[in-house]
Amino acid sequence: MVKRFFMGPSGYTASSARLLLQLPSFQRKLFLSGLDAIAIVLSVWLSIWLRLSHPFPIELAGLAWLLIAAPLLGLSIYALTANYRSLTRYTGSLSIYRLAFRNALLVLSLAMIGLLFRLPLPPRSSWVLLWLLVTILTGSLRFVLRDLLLFIGRVRRGEALRVVIYGAGSAGVQLAHALTNSVSHRISFFVDDSPLLWNREINGVPIVPPQVLHEQAASVDQVLLAIPSLSRSQRRHIVDAMQSLDVPVLQVPSIVDITSGLARIDALRPIAIEDLLGRDPVLPDPGLLRAGIEGRSVCVTGAGGSIGSELCRQILRLSPRLLILLERSEASLYYLHRELTPLLPASTQLLPVLGSAGDFPLVEALLREQAVEVVFHAAAYKHVPLVEANPLAALANNVCSSRVLCSAAACSGVDLVLLISTDKAVRPTSVMGASKRLAELVMQAAAQEESGTRFAMVRFGNVLGSSGSVVPLFRSQIEAGGPVTLTHPEIIRYFMTIPEAAQLLLQSAVLAESGDLLLLDMGEPVRIKALAEQMVRLSGLSLRNAARPDGDIEILCTGLRPGEKLYEELLIDADSEPTAHPLIYRAREQFLPADQLWPQLDALERAIANHDISLCLDLLTCLVPEWQRDGDASTG
Repeated sequence: MVKRFFMGPSGYTASSARLLLQLPSFQRKLFLSGLDAIAIVLSVWLSIWLRLSHPFPIELAGLAWLLIAAPLLGLSIYALTANYRSLTRYTGSLSIYRLAFRNALLVLSLAMIGLLFRLPLPPRSSWVLLWLLVTILTGSLRFVLRDLLLFIGRVRRGEALRVVIYGAGSAGVQLAHALTNSVSHRISFFVDDSPLLWNREINGVPIVPPQVLHEQAASVDQVLLAIPSLSRSQRRHIVDAMQSLDVPVLQVPSIVDITSGLARIDALRPIAIEDLLGRDPVLPDPGLLRAGIEGRSVCVTGAGGSIGSELCRQILRLSPRLLILLERSEASLYYLHRELTPLLPASTQLLPVLGSAGDFPLVEALLREQAVEVVFHAAAYKHVPLVEANPLAALANNVCSSRVLCSAAACSGVDLVLLISTDKAVRPTSVMGASKRLAELVMQAAAQEESGTRFAMVRFGNVLGSSGSVVPLFRSQIEAGGPVTLTHPEIIRYFMTIPEAAQLLLQSAVLAESGDLLLLDMGEPVRIKALAEQMVRLSGLSLRNAARPDGDIEILCTGLRPGEKLYEELLIDADSEPTAHPLIYRAREQFLPADQLWPQLDALERAIANHDISLCLDLLTCLVPEWQRDGDASTG
């Protein structure tokens, strides 16, 4: 009966509260002020009773003026101090502190009125009792109304989601408070790894060890990961432990986004695979970042690509004198220029140039006329199957344009040309990898010539979210209902986020010496099959296989593509040595002398012009002998 009275849809209390919620704001304020008036009168009477030890002492007649003056004066003070502007459903400790201050003003004002007009006054100690009682009663009234309104809101919205908050720290407590006020979630319990917190409570919600979550997963709708300071490896460990639960996992924003005001604590989002892959990021060295860019003229080739565009964004934040966007795709250049223009610092010029890095007259004139000091060479074809089917275009873009850029930079007095290379250049099994290795040889040969320009290379692995990356491919396949396709169950790759790759490239530009091959620390390699499985689970779906034929998404292996390797490497045969940055290493590998390389490149360019694919590939084999042209790609 009690349960029906408070919780049933037809209960009197519930119905009354619904009517209160439907009242206009002015009428709700009148209702609350009426309750406050009753509480104030009751407090005056109780303070006299408690002090004089009788509910109706003979002194009460003389003190009757307090029963009239107290509510009138109290409501006036409440109104003048904006007491009724705050929302009752969000009442907290700060509201009570303010209420206590208003009640202190009320008591002091009543005492002054009594003294001023020589009215009968109660004993001095009763004033303290009056302040305590009126604060307790009016404060309790607000908490009761708050909880009632929150409960009714929950009834109106239907059954709330049953959630578990993983993390009983300050972020978890803040999230719990936010979710309580939003009434869209019902918190079942907190989970925390610290044994010191187990069997304790936060606002009546128990804190339990992680194994309890596994035992009660069937009664949980969502797990909310509320530890914004988690490292990537720690987050990966927690998510891996929850993989078997088939419960959606959401997370709070990063601590940086919260503290900077970019996101609220309750701005929950699904855990993305980018939050788990790779090693924990290392904060960039501001000195290294600015030293190579600030106040200088910078050109980025392939500016519209995934790496090139992020480089441009970060370069712009470092206030260069001039940023040149060299891009052959009109659409990519248009969208990038439109994006960057509003972000332009007052001291920076932005110059979009539609053209190819392989156009010597264009590139030479551009570098010379604009007094370019630093060039990031990001223009390249990189999709392995497409390049394998179109070797002439790949060699022209990846190799010949690199040679053109080196010649133009040397003629124009450029300080640094930094080639963005790939781990596929190491013992390549594809035309793409072999062409990038040949581009490295071009940079190394250019470094041998006395031009005053530094020519260097940076080699790293796969970049999350870049064009051609498996991550956006898998994501689109999952959204389409599957299957998710991968080429081989044992294939592994290194991964890095695009922003971090761009930061390391900018810092490499300061550390690079002419002829340097710089390597980026990619962390631990990732098995692509495990990556696909994790992405399916993070989407709240289940895997379909022989053990679970009723699952949502199937993973299919299609076989290695032409030129594809099982695993990638960053070094050919050289040892690496550290630099001033903990994630950047220096290696010096074998190269061809310029007097040997240039004649063969001349022959290659003629073969490309004549569309002689066979001769091009023969020359590529000669220049990159480690290329496994027709070899077994599965050996890596």
